[in-house]
Order: sequence, then structure tokens, then C-alpha cells
Amino acid sequence: QVQLVESGGGLVQAGGSLRLSCAASGRTFSSYAMGWFRQAPGKEREFVAAIGRSASSTNYADSVKGRFTISRDNAKKTVYLQMNSLKPEDTAVYYCAGKGTMHYYIALIQPRDYDYWGQGTQVTVSS
Repeated sequence: QVQLVESGGGLVQAGGSLRLSCAASGRTFSSYAMGWFRQAPGKEREFVAAIGRSASSTNYADSVKGRFTISRDNAKKTVYLQMNSLKPEDTAVYYCAGKGTMHYYIALIQPRDYDYWGQGTQVTVSS
């Protein structure tokens, strides 16, 4: 079992930046594909970004392409989400998710594909 703890959320003005972190504990982090999802009030949880066991495998929602970057540091057991040029519509609770896998190059985009979830961190972008 792996535990995931997100941090780095907060209040930022439109056009600003934040970096979210997701620290993992438990089993071998390097064997996990990781993802970020978000959920705004009254909306379903939606995919934001994903990264495979190989950091060269990434996937992004169209709404964040070119603005957000997902990365991982296996030595620190941490996955990051660098968010630039933030917009009010990025306001949501952001969740980190993990899935143990034998495959190096799969970046999973469906919530149902993940086994482990963090508690979430609030990101609020003011206009």
C-alpha cells in the first residue's frame, strides 16, 4: 500500500504560478504510474496530467497543455505539477493518484485506472 500526500495549493492571482507536490510513502514509488486530477464544486473529477514510470511518458488534458508540467523524482518519492499562467477556471481541489504497474510507458488518464489517492489540495485562482 502507498500513501499519498499533496501540498503546495493556495490562492493565486490569474496569470500566476503554483507548484503542487505529492509525496508518497510505502512501497516502491518508482513502480507507480502517477497522475493529477482536479474537481471543482458541482463538477466531476477530471484528468489533468499523468506520468508513467518512465518520466518521458506524459499526458495532459487539452485545457492545461502548454501551461502545466508534470514531473517526478523517484529518489524523493515525489511527483510534481508545475502550473503556470493560471486561470480562474483552474480553481479546484487537486488530487494526486498512483497505480502500481509493470509497464514503463503508460500514462493513465482515467480515474478508475488508479488505486491510490491523496486527500487533495485546494487551488484557488482569483481574477
